[in-house]
Amino acid sequence: MSDEGYCTITEGVKPPKADGPPYAECVLCREPTEYPESYKGITMCPRCEWQEAQRSACSG
Repeated sequence: MSDEGYCTITEGVKPPKADGPPYAECVLCREPTEYPESYKGITMCPRCEWQEAQRSACSG
């Protein structure tokens, strides 16, 4: 039995990094992110991105 595809995490398309302020707010905690404010879409700060990755990771 192949495990391929059983437990995959797909990386979403990440917004481009901002060169400087203004920064977009994190959709979860409202802290500034490293992404430009002009980006239209979901943005998360590094801490919330990490926590979300932990929640969605496979637990083996």
